[in-house]
Amino acid sequence: MELDPDDVFRDDEDDPENEALRQRASSKELVVYLVDASPKMFSTNCPSEDQKDESHFRIAISCILESLKTQIINRSYDEVAVCFFNTREKKNLQDLNSVFVFNVADREFLDRPTAKFIKELSRLEEFFVKEIGSQHGIVSGSRENSLYNALWVAQALLRKGSAKTADKRILIFTDEDDPFGNIKGGAKADMTRTTLQRVKDAQDLGISIELLPLSQLDREFNVSLFYADLIGLQGEDLAQFVPAAGERMEDMKYQLRKRMFKKRIVRKLTFSVANGVSIEVHTYAFIRPTVLGSITWLDSVTNQPIKIERSFICADTGALMQEPPKHFQTYKNQNVKFSVEELSEIKRVSTGQLRLLGFKPLSCLKDYHNLRPSTFIFPSDEEVIGSTRIFIALHRSMIRLNRFAVAFYGTSSHSQLVALVAQEEIIDSGGQVEPPGMHMICLPYSDDIRHAEELHSGTNAAIPRANEDQIKKAAALIKRIDLKDFSVYQFANPGLQRHYAILQALALEEDDLPEIKDETVPDEEGLARPGVVKAIEEFKLSVYGDKYDESDNAGHKKVSEASKKRKALADGAVQKSAQYNWDALADSGKLKDLTVVELKFYLSAHDLPVSGKKEDLVKRILTHMGK
Repeated sequence: MELDPDDVFRDDEDDPENEALRQRASSKELVVYLVDASPKMFSTNCPSEDQKDESHFRIAISCILESLKTQIINRSYDEVAVCFFNTREKKNLQDLNSVFVFNVADREFLDRPTAKFIKELSRLEEFFVKEIGSQHGIVSGSRENSLYNALWVAQALLRKGSAKTADKRILIFTDEDDPFGNIKGGAKADMTRTTLQRVKDAQDLGISIELLPLSQLDREFNVSLFYADLIGLQGEDLAQFVPAAGERMEDMKYQLRKRMFKKRIVRKLTFSVANGVSIEVHTYAFIRPTVLGSITWLDSVTNQPIKIERSFICADTGALMQEPPKHFQTYKNQNVKFSVEELSEIKRVSTGQLRLLGFKPLSCLKDYHNLRPSTFIFPSDEEVIGSTRIFIALHRSMIRLNRFAVAFYGTSSHSQLVALVAQEEIIDSGGQVEPPGMHMICLPYSDDIRHAEELHSGTNAAIPRANEDQIKKAAALIKRIDLKDFSVYQFANPGLQRHYAILQALALEEDDLPEIKDETVPDEEGLARPGVVKAIEEFKLSVYGDKYDESDNAGHKKVSEASKKRKALADGAVQKSAQYNWDALADSGKLKDLTVVELKFYLSAHDLPVSGKKEDLVKRILTHMGK
């Protein structure tokens, strides 16, 4: 196989398939939604935006549905299960009472969400009471504990996968702040103790448990009665929990379609600090641009992903090649052969992943040196004990001396100089705003930097410059239209939102597309405010003067060369078309005797399409002439 230079020197890190595999392996999430199905959850006492009452059960299902729809976009490899407790019927592998795991055919209990699963879950409330049923699973005088059983089932579902490669969570939806309130004496203490012990066992296995409480209109959910001990709330966190949980449910119900990466490790690196001293660091991605998902080819019959396999056949014998193929490069009329291992060794630039080279003042780092979004790095003592101590010492020294570190970063085939910029921790009354650590900024190569050419550099004309009054008016205008507390999350890409909406409608067989709000259109109401209008008029007056009339310059737009060329061709076609008697040619049937070029004279002169075969052009002319 002849060597392809572009293929030999392609960066392994830029391979989208490898990136997808790394993401799938290192950032998988397993989630079990535990929904309380007691009769209290079906009481309609919460008004929605359309002024109709919604039950707490419906609110919980709506949140889960929106979360699943967004999850398919955000994290397509995550797996979920929906489990109801306090039910009349039971459906779980442990055969425990009052617990029903919802599922559809051809899907495991804990599996990736599918369109069929989401469709069935959306209409669950219609047949829930008849086919599954609702009841109080914790009743006085009975030893049955439906909450304990639900946690046991959820823990069993999350045995799938390793805690090192997947995040495991249990989310509880309930409006009952004291599940054992009807029980008195030793029975209540025993149920509370066994339930909390079950929670501790799950947490010891790396499973995090979260609560999403649903408050009544006349009474707020009291976390301190039971669930504070279950999820480990104390002090100020206890007082702020219910409002924060309410905001989170709103986010789940009305969240934007965007690809989000939670606090997950993108990659683990070995950071060589000095001779013989290396530490372990983890990298995290903060913000990345959202792009369309990659195309997955499916079998037309089974609708399963197609697996592509490649085999090499000997050109002489027609037999399948069992040994791996070798590449060759012709040199001095001889074919020099290379194995895959030899090519990998030739491409090797460095054996280290991240190696410190030196330090430079922060003033040497410019804004235009940042080629793409930075990566955040943080130390870890999982494999190299003492990494955090060395990292902290380096971090503090860089902040104290106002220095950034220059390091080599890359794989065996990709070399890149990066700047490590230390960041201090920022804390306000609401908690941590910025974490301590370092930002890894990819530095440009020498040919990546382009020096902008100065205006009129080749002429003797004076360069127009703004005077002090114009600068002052421009600054006042910018101040008026400046966006307060701007965040990139305020504006969604309308093209991507519509793309996701169409995919959702096709997958769920919905008749109507979800309404997409384009937040990038100009704010006409905001621009019409008196203060903004005044600032705009003052800026125009300072730049153009009081005698400037926009209507005089409305038609004086620069015409491109392509427009001039099209206009010249159209004028030429009109002149050549006038040389023919088209009516006589049409009546005598001699249009078909003309050439294609001649027929196009008529079409171009009358702004008609000129594409197609000769017969199509003749029919188009006759149709236009009404014959």
